[in-house]
Amino acid sequence: MLLHNITLCDFGAYRGEQRIDLRTEPGRPIVLIGGLNGCGKTTLLDAIQLVLYGPKADCSGRGNRPYTEYLQQCINRQADPAEGASIALEFSIKVEGEEQYYRVVRNWYFTGNKTLREFLTVLVNGEFSRTITETWADHVETILPLDVASLFFFDGEKIEELADPRSAAKVIESAIYSLLGVSAVERLRYLLKTLENRQRLSEADQEVLDKIRQQEQELKHATQAASDAHQLMAGARSELLVRQKELDDAEKKFERAGGKEYERRKELEAERNRVKNQLAATNKRLVSLAEGPLPLLLLQEQLTELTRQARLEREADDASRFLGVLEQRDEWLLQQVSEELPAEVRTALKRKLTGDRKKRAAAAHLEQDLGLPHDALLQLSSLDQALATDAALTRDLLKEAADLAEHLAVAQQQVDAVPDDELIGALVKERKVAIERMAVAQAQFERGEALHAEAAARRDRLAAELDRTHRARREAEWRSEWLERVIKYSEKGRGTLEKLRGELLDLHIENVEVAVLRSFKKLMRKQGLVSNIEIDTDKFTLVLTGPDGNPIDPGRLSAGERQLLAVSLLWGLAQTAGNRLPSIIDTPLGRLDSQHRQHLVDRYFPEAGRQVLLLSTDEEIDEQLLARLKPHLAHTYTLVHDNKTLTTTVQPGYWWTAGAAHVA
Repeated sequence: MLLHNITLCDFGAYRGEQRIDLRTEPGRPIVLIGGLNGCGKTTLLDAIQLVLYGPKADCSGRGNRPYTEYLQQCINRQADPAEGASIALEFSIKVEGEEQYYRVVRNWYFTGNKTLREFLTVLVNGEFSRTITETWADHVETILPLDVASLFFFDGEKIEELADPRSAAKVIESAIYSLLGVSAVERLRYLLKTLENRQRLSEADQEVLDKIRQQEQELKHATQAASDAHQLMAGARSELLVRQKELDDAEKKFERAGGKEYERRKELEAERNRVKNQLAATNKRLVSLAEGPLPLLLLQEQLTELTRQARLEREADDASRFLGVLEQRDEWLLQQVSEELPAEVRTALKRKLTGDRKKRAAAAHLEQDLGLPHDALLQLSSLDQALATDAALTRDLLKEAADLAEHLAVAQQQVDAVPDDELIGALVKERKVAIERMAVAQAQFERGEALHAEAAARRDRLAAELDRTHRARREAEWRSEWLERVIKYSEKGRGTLEKLRGELLDLHIENVEVAVLRSFKKLMRKQGLVSNIEIDTDKFTLVLTGPDGNPIDPGRLSAGERQLLAVSLLWGLAQTAGNRLPSIIDTPLGRLDSQHRQHLVDRYFPEAGRQVLLLSTDEEIDEQLLARLKPHLAHTYTLVHDNKTLTTTVQPGYWWTAGAAHVA
């Protein structure tokens, strides 16, 4: 397994998106990440475990808190809770000799109702895999088991605990079983034992035979019932076809004889009567109009002349009534202006007024006076408007009456085309009988079909039950012999697996002992302190032997020596497993003196595996140790923390190299 890169987005102290390239190359297996205390080194280690294992991850800052509460506190305090946080890890593994590329993304955020939602997405070779995403908790165990992860992702300050016999025993047992394949043998032994325990002999006794005979008899009756139901259904189908043909013939005769119109007779008669009544109502309205002033339209010329005469008589009456008044007015007017106007002007004015009176006197004289009333003109105007309105309404009613008459004629023709009862009565009766017979035949067929389906289902069910009973009888006859063979070979298989387990344990423990001792001597300053390291095969505890041949209590070792012993244990286990997993070490040099630090830098880190991630402070990997590590470095980064915003950013380079700031 090789890590390619990790991207943090608003995770913990990491504000915004921070991406770290983790790829290494042959001869340069180390990625060095520097950061002062509290800058986020352990958070980075937690992020890798969290994205892989989710709720099962052994994160340093979680403690006993619920998983959702831990995720909530992992969202950067300056980030939008609705956007949340995310971790994306890209890595590759070899499956059957072919490289497989994984991208695992775990993100979480708060919804509108303040509920925390978490999502996991897994891409394999660039394509989303729904199956692997849904089963990731199991799938990741095939890549890097959680028990094994603690051997490769560890905190240097806590690694000293592994020097304790009980802690070391747990790690050694977990590593040998999970990392070195012994657990597969154990699981196979357990499955074989489970198989033996689950076998129970079932004899084909008289009860089974009686059940078979009873089921055979029931199946015989069910088969006969299904056959009878099929014959009944077939007869009903034939009868249905005959009745269908009879109905079709009756329908054709009925239709040719005008049956469709006969069925619509009441509808046609109702339509005819409706049109007839509507026409009568229209004619009645026309008669009503004729009883009014409408006939005067025949005297249109006389009415026009009468209107002209009424106008003349009203004008003459008006002129005669005003003539005397005008004469008095003219005299008064001349008296008022006689002294102010010249004589010629007064003469002209008098002549003008006299001419006006003569003109009005002429208008008051009529050659013919009919003595019409004074409001005759108003009455004639009202009559004219009433005649215009009645004339327009009459035209609309006449058109409506013509249309209704035409519609009535068509409706009457349709009614006349309906055959009478005497002509079509026999066909109506014949058709009705055919419909009733058809309904009876249809009901009989449906009933027969239902009976056949029920009988066939019962027959099939009994046949299946009988078949199962026969199989049980056959199994009972040979199961005894088969079970004896199963148990015999299962016991032999378990015995073989037990021997294989013992040999694997001896082989792996011996290899681990050699690798741990070699690693310890390579890292220790005191070469003669420990002459041999053994592992108790029963308790999986470390047994240290001094140069005098006496056992050494790990508690007598110094803190730094215990840390080196724990590192040697992890290194030896990794070497025995083939160094196929990356190592991530947080605060790797915490309690070591300068010489032991140099040994770790020179002899362990470059050879700890194909990929080693070191999370160090400036006092651990200082300028001198950095120079010793430089030939083996693939990438260097510094975690720069802003004390004002309490956020961390990832910058390329390490202290004392270009591109990195030495923050206080």
